[in-house]
Amino acid sequence: MLPQCLKNFNVRKCLTFITGMVECLFFAGIVLGWASLGFLFKAQGFFGSFCVNTTNTDGLQVQDCRGQDEQFSLVFTIASFLMNFLTLLNGLIFDRFGTLIARLFGLALHTGGLLMLAFATPTLSMLVYPGLSCIAVGGFMLLLTNMQVANLFGAHRSTIITVYNGAFDSSSGVFLLVKFAYESGISLKASFLFLAAGSIHHLLRTIFLFPRTTIPYPLPDNYKYGISCRRSRKTNGTVETDSKMTMDDNPPDQEELKKTEKTFRECILSKFFFLVLLWLSVIQLRHFVFIGTLNPALERLADGDASIVSKYINAFAFTQMCGLLVAPIHGTILDRHKRKPPVPVLALLFSICSSIPVLPLQYFTFVMQMIDFSFLYGGMTVFVAVVFPPCHFGKLYGLITTLSAVFSLLQYACFAVVEELLDGDPLYVNIALTVLILFSFSHPLNVFLHCRKLASQRAKANTSTATKTVTVTEVESMVSLT
Repeated sequence: MLPQCLKNFNVRKCLTFITGMVECLFFAGIVLGWASLGFLFKAQGFFGSFCVNTTNTDGLQVQDCRGQDEQFSLVFTIASFLMNFLTLLNGLIFDRFGTLIARLFGLALHTGGLLMLAFATPTLSMLVYPGLSCIAVGGFMLLLTNMQVANLFGAHRSTIITVYNGAFDSSSGVFLLVKFAYESGISLKASFLFLAAGSIHHLLRTIFLFPRTTIPYPLPDNYKYGISCRRSRKTNGTVETDSKMTMDDNPPDQEELKKTEKTFRECILSKFFFLVLLWLSVIQLRHFVFIGTLNPALERLADGDASIVSKYINAFAFTQMCGLLVAPIHGTILDRHKRKPPVPVLALLFSICSSIPVLPLQYFTFVMQMIDFSFLYGGMTVFVAVVFPPCHFGKLYGLITTLSAVFSLLQYACFAVVEELLDGDPLYVNIALTVLILFSFSHPLNVFLHCRKLASQRAKANTSTATKTVTVTEVESMVSLT
């Protein structure tokens, strides 16, 4: 008879997915809620020493806090850069040492970052730099290790990947909850200590609901993972008991398959790798500039009215939390082999709206930003998972995000140009970024042309044996590349 743990495989699989949703939704991507947290830190006087007294055009003494805004922008720039730049290291750790070591490394960073923010004060403002960076890097490692859970769900793999990425985006709303808690009288220290205590949940998942190495795809027959149950059997009148941590053994034909797979070098030299990197880098830069400069931009549009700025910051955070509702649509489209969502079109529309200096229009901008951002990482992840060999997933995913991180450093240059050369008016920088978005259209165009070429070749090949219509989807063409 099969042991009870094998009978409960579906229960374990669903429990793994649900607890992964909790992890991604409330912890992994909280760094993206920096706009809400930065608003609180500014109200508390963090980096207040960078504000200087100056005289305005009316001869009145006013405080110029552009230096303070620059520090807050730099905090997010460094954190978002390291989050992506160190993903290559995360990917190497994940591929080389497996899930257990990778998650312990990520948990140490994430928990340490939360503790730094818990004990940060206006006099210890510099703790915000390493604190937010550790949360960003550790949180991305949690997302990376959770995405392999999609391998347990076979035909719904793309949907699970995009749902997790949507939850990652939506976790930006956690800092909005922290903001509400602070306004209700709960200290920031208490909120961050509460979030740090969540590492207990993550640790238990690591031990009981993950393999020590990785979850293979496709799954071998009778695959098991996590801590298995005890199995007793009688042999010549004696009872033998097995208790072990199951390993994700490859199916018998796995070695044969690996011989035909592309090498890592061949993958990174392919046109698909270069264009998906360009696509991600350009759109990601636009989003990071928007998030990192949102507070000063809203202050300019609201003429410095803090209550109006707070209202729009809350609206932005609420909108971002809806990413979890939008992301599954992207995954469902990919799983059903329909056309790819027009992410560059969404990015272009979002960039145009954010460039128009009309305050009420920003509500619509927030919605477009949320939809586009929800499709961005999920789309890239599914593309890499489907197009390239699974054995290189961690390295390729890490390399793409690492290289895109280098490009994202331009966000600080954009902020410096706005503050130093344009007197705080971001219009021309926004126009330049909108033009830059046009380059991202090269990736979906390349995929479309490749699909059409394959469809034509397959149609010609079939005409000699049968007269039938051949429909080739994008995802099928991606699989053929491997």
